[in-house]
Amino acid sequence: MTKTTVTDAWTDRVRRAADSGLAAVKSSWPAVLLTALLVALAVPAALLVAPGFLGPEPPAPAPPAPEWQQVPATLSAPEGLAQLDASADMPSPEAVTARLDPVLKTDGGGTFTGLVQDAVTGQVLFDRGGSESRVPASNLKLLTAVAALRSLGPDRRFSTTVTAGPTADQVVLKGGGDVLLGSGESAAEKVMGHGGLATLAALTVEALQAAGTLGEIKVLVDDSLFTGPALNPAWQAGDVAAGEVAPLYPLALHSARFDPAVTAGPRPQDSAITAAEEFAARLRQAGAAAGLTVAAAVERAPAPAGQTAAPPVLAEVQSATVAEQVDLMLQVSDNYLAEALGRMAAVAAGLPGSNDGATAAVRAQLAEAGIPSDSMQLVDVCGLAMGNQVSARQFAEVVRAITSGTDSRLREALDGFPVAGLTGTLDARYGEESTAGGAGLVRAKTGTLNTVLALSGYVVDADGRLLVFSFIGNGLTPGAAGNRVALDQAATALAACGCR
Repeated sequence: MTKTTVTDAWTDRVRRAADSGLAAVKSSWPAVLLTALLVALAVPAALLVAPGFLGPEPPAPAPPAPEWQQVPATLSAPEGLAQLDASADMPSPEAVTARLDPVLKTDGGGTFTGLVQDAVTGQVLFDRGGSESRVPASNLKLLTAVAALRSLGPDRRFSTTVTAGPTADQVVLKGGGDVLLGSGESAAEKVMGHGGLATLAALTVEALQAAGTLGEIKVLVDDSLFTGPALNPAWQAGDVAAGEVAPLYPLALHSARFDPAVTAGPRPQDSAITAAEEFAARLRQAGAAAGLTVAAAVERAPAPAGQTAAPPVLAEVQSATVAEQVDLMLQVSDNYLAEALGRMAAVAAGLPGSNDGATAAVRAQLAEAGIPSDSMQLVDVCGLAMGNQVSARQFAEVVRAITSGTDSRLREALDGFPVAGLTGTLDARYGEESTAGGAGLVRAKTGTLNTVLALSGYVVDADGRLLVFSFIGNGLTPGAAGNRVALDQAATALAACGCR
């Protein structure tokens, strides 16, 4: 019997019962009641039988994920985290500690410290040596993000310019802090390559043509914005050789990479000269039809002798905004970009554009933001040096400052936090069973050195309460896989709280 036959049979049965009931209505009210009962029973029975033949009903569509569980592009908007229910139940410190203590264990040697706070009230929910100074690795970039956003402003852009040279046959490529230059045309939709040397060269040729300049042009480069040693002596030679960082200059291609698609391996050791050589090549191409030739060699511009008027600007390209650069720095943990932003923060504060200026600017901006920094030791601003010392409590306070919205400039860093299992340096984590519950929910900056692991960020728990956290491991066994898992399990445990 087909499913159509069964359905038709039940329909006929219902119709016959109804017809007989109507015929008897004048003579027998009990018959009417019986007929009504048959109708009432027959219709549900038909609906119960038919699905067995029609197949199971499709499941109801899942409700949309809440705002805080989306990819974080929405979080920097004023209505983002502010939409969370401030009256949501707060976890108890005892319950949070009971969740974290069993999972926050080292695999081999070393120790973990950590601190968890309620983001709204600041109440400490977990404290294991949270005030102890620790080597923070790349978690230090959170401090640099705060300093850059406060001192420079989220909308600030850095200009790379070409000016007239000391003689008529020279032009000067001047670095203004953009280390994310591209070699091609400026790409307005990108952060890396927002300002392009091909565009700068074309604009330069137009200016030279307008001035009637002909013949051979020589390119000089002015990288005087940054001062002091280009290479921090606190960085290990092996890290420099491996391309973890490179000597700092106020202009570079692809964050001082030979190829933007290759983010490992050796870097240019003089990014200013490398950028100037690429600019000269682009100028040569653009100027060929205009009767211009360009000398093969590039040189550094001589320091001006005494007070001289600023030379006229022939051409200019601008970087992506500071907010966009901060987000990129946090997402991919770019050491070179972090150091450049730190030095630009120093210049904005009237300090030298040096490593010492950068560390002083970061400490000063944190203090102005109300985050105690007296106990901090900063020897760089990217976290590569082992001499840095920052506590988990200080990192938790930094994350609180970013998420609170009290300072709208800092809120611009929200999109930079990698999302567990999805983006940035957390894209390949939170895939195993013990941490999968944190995927898409945990947002945190990572930190990794040989014996150091750190994770600082925020998460909205199961009750809708916003929590900030920082976990730092020092003296760890190099390569022990369980240490990273322990950090991820701790953050996942917070995501699963109502811990009461």
